[in-house]
Amino acid sequence: MSELQAQIATLKKTADPAVADAIARLIRTGEDYELNRVNVLEFARTNHLDEEQAISGFLHASRLGLFDLTWNVLCPGCSGVLDAHDTLKSLRSDDYHCGLCACGYEPSVDEQVEVAFTVSPQVRRIAAHDPNTLPLWEYYKQVFWSSGIDLDRSTFAALTEEVALDALELPAGERAVLSVQLPPQFIIAFEPVTHSAHFIDVQGEPTKERQQLSLIYNKSHPPTGSITMRPGPLRLSLDNQAGVRTLPTVFIAAEGLHAMLGKRRPFLTAKRMLSNQTFRDVFKADNLDIDQRLKITSLTFLFTDLKGSTALYERVGDLAAFDLVRAHFRALLGIIASEKGAVVKTIGDAVMATFVKPEHAIAAGLRMRAAMDDLNVERGTQDLVVKIGIHEGPCLAVMLNERQDYFGQTVNIAARVQGLATSRSIHATGGVVEEPAVSAILKERSIRPIQKEAALRGIADKVLVYEIP
Repeated sequence: MSELQAQIATLKKTADPAVADAIARLIRTGEDYELNRVNVLEFARTNHLDEEQAISGFLHASRLGLFDLTWNVLCPGCSGVLDAHDTLKSLRSDDYHCGLCACGYEPSVDEQVEVAFTVSPQVRRIAAHDPNTLPLWEYYKQVFWSSGIDLDRSTFAALTEEVALDALELPAGERAVLSVQLPPQFIIAFEPVTHSAHFIDVQGEPTKERQQLSLIYNKSHPPTGSITMRPGPLRLSLDNQAGVRTLPTVFIAAEGLHAMLGKRRPFLTAKRMLSNQTFRDVFKADNLDIDQRLKITSLTFLFTDLKGSTALYERVGDLAAFDLVRAHFRALLGIIASEKGAVVKTIGDAVMATFVKPEHAIAAGLRMRAAMDDLNVERGTQDLVVKIGIHEGPCLAVMLNERQDYFGQTVNIAARVQGLATSRSIHATGGVVEEPAVSAILKERSIRPIQKEAALRGIADKVLVYEIP
């Protein structure tokens, strides 16, 4: 058995067999570009696979050395990759700058950090392992733009035929001249390797005189510049001092470019990865550094606690109570993972979990409540009653007690909301219950939430809370 066959056989033991088979086919028969920065959500869609199982499969495949996992910081404007990291620890919290959009961004892990998978060079060598050998437009497609840009064949044709006036490959240390005819539009002379750009505002009366512009490319990421020119001929002199091949490109910044960059598709975000149970279980070494803080603009927290657990131990004895509590944890943790959530930690009989979307947390909470009812019926008791609180909002991903955790007022409110519960009713804040997807779940189950305002310890103002009976 070859090493690849052995790795695939091992993968089938840890991942869903259908996912493992699809990954094996991709490695063996996929085109080179299909194995570079794999968009797992698109992979799941085209192979008719469950997204969570596909994510889990690629995580296990990476653990086995089949793929390399990367965290790519994206420009929210053009979806260009501003920086690529092999580990979560390398992500910076300071600003990243996009030359094409001439904007700086403080990255959040919601939609600005893409998680992608590239086949390991030890498994199969592909062109993107040496990006300096990629043809110009393949470099844009496979290296500069993220997997969230939907560059199908028609879009790609428009890029090369309508959006770009001219482009060339310029070897290190060489000079070249581009002669272009400037239309009366906004022009961007962009270079994706050094992420540098020069903007040309073409306006006024057309001229037949040749206009001149000189650009130097180097590794210092020169600041974006701008100039006003007239419609007509331009002699663009280029000097590559970057030490690597550069790819100067002249774009027309008009509707064609905007339409192309606007064609997006879902991709695996760092926020979703951090709320994935397989990642938390398998990639514990790829946690944040102790001083690292990652901004998340929206995350849903679910807290649970077992009602009257102290009295339960007193009533049924330690051994029976332990079995009940263990069965309760087993049910809750399984539900959290199946609803696209992840357990952050357990404290005594309590659970803290995160979900990317509020509707996943609500669905999990309702299933948890039903699961406790089933366990009580099965054991002929009414001992298992779980109090549940749900809240959504901004937070920071941090390291606490050697564990990837979360910090901020959102976390505090979620814990306090759980404290409002005194029975099997779920308590959730207004922003959660008023989400259309959450409202649809409650309506489908004929559940009418009860609105109230609650004073939460440590929170100055009263908070709108719904009790979900």
